[in-house]
Amino acid sequence: MENRKDFASKLGMVLATAGSAVGLGNIWRFPVEAGAMGGATFILIYILCVVALGIPLIVAEFAVGRSAHTNTAAAFERLTTSRFWRQTGRLGVLTGWIIMCYYVVVSGWTLAYLVKAIMSPPIGSETVAKGGGYWQEFFTSFTSDAWLPTICVLVFMLLSHFIIVRGVQSGIEKFSKLMMPMLFVLLIVLCVSSFFMSGAREGLAFLFRPDFSQLTFSTILAALGQAFFSLSIAMGCLCTYASYFSRSTNLTRTAFQVAGIDTLVAIMASIIIFPAVFSAGIQPDAGPSLVFVALPGVFEEAFGAWPWASYAVSIMFYFLLVLATLTSLISLHEVPTAFLSEDFHMSRRKATTIVSVSVVLVGVVCSLSWGPLADVKLFDLNIFGMFDWVSSQILLVVGGALITCFVGWKMDRAQLYNELTSYGQVPLRRVRWIVYLLRWFAPFVILLIFLSGIGLI
Repeated sequence: MENRKDFASKLGMVLATAGSAVGLGNIWRFPVEAGAMGGATFILIYILCVVALGIPLIVAEFAVGRSAHTNTAAAFERLTTSRFWRQTGRLGVLTGWIIMCYYVVVSGWTLAYLVKAIMSPPIGSETVAKGGGYWQEFFTSFTSDAWLPTICVLVFMLLSHFIIVRGVQSGIEKFSKLMMPMLFVLLIVLCVSSFFMSGAREGLAFLFRPDFSQLTFSTILAALGQAFFSLSIAMGCLCTYASYFSRSTNLTRTAFQVAGIDTLVAIMASIIIFPAVFSAGIQPDAGPSLVFVALPGVFEEAFGAWPWASYAVSIMFYFLLVLATLTSLISLHEVPTAFLSEDFHMSRRKATTIVSVSVVLVGVVCSLSWGPLADVKLFDLNIFGMFDWVSSQILLVVGGALITCFVGWKMDRAQLYNELTSYGQVPLRRVRWIVYLLRWFAPFVILLIFLSGIGLI
């Protein structure tokens, strides 16, 4: 096993950890949920859920990872002798790997759309004439193809492999310092451009003028679920990254920074999307097809008088998606790579290669489930859908519950408080609330998320 290195700088640590959380959950799922749940009302409830549920769970994973200073699986093995609790870390590694197998498929779609946007310069009014039907046909033909999505999966996985194989400092940290600022520059440019769309006033009012008459129990459950899934909780990413934190790192402050960046990206993505949606006259609750079917045509209609503006915005938006998915994929890749490297005493290159090859092989099968393998189904779900459902509705929720209960009830109190206070640097009274929420609030909320996910409430 090669020498273990921590993050070299606080900036690199925060950007890398925030990058693990920032992904399609922010730029795709958050606007979809906000559109379906009333916009501003959902955003306010979501922010409360991040503080009450998300941050305590982030801190819990941080505490486990830094305390053990090893990969997710080994971390729980070092902190307890209980055979039951020691499986929590291995579950996190498995969950991260399963998510990566289908996440790389969607990542490949973003790459394909970026290439499509670059190769389709506007030609006068013909661009506007494409509309949603054109993009629906393109999405269907592309995802059902046997080869093009496979090539995209392979290319995207090679990008992640190239970064991970270089290690923590030369790979993850270095590229996070490059990619995260680029991501924010793109967000700012796109947000400014959205103000010039004809539907800017309606879109911004939808996002920032709450209508509490739309507040329902479903809104609260949706916000809780989004907070849970958007912050990369129970995927092994946060625990693994925290194992590279220094002892001086303030875990609570870092959790607030990560959650703050993650939430800011989600809100900025909504600022980009909803003015365009209102400009084109599309309903804000267009659903998961919003990004890959509705939105390309929406940009064209929103900038109908300026075809080249539509062209530039489309390229920047899909490049933004590529960056966001890549930062998330890198963190998912690191989870099983660190596990194989440290637990099986492999070189980092060998461990990275095993993970990359295994994900490509399974990812290709998930990709083909939209085309040649579309008829292979279980409980009316294709292979891609099964991977998604099992990980999001079962493994993530169970893993989150186990982490919450372990840190809240099982982990040694002195060890936990040492981590929360950064070994005496932070007054204990400032962090006690995290333990209370982990013990009494988080388990109840995770149970609600689980019951909602399987349709019982």
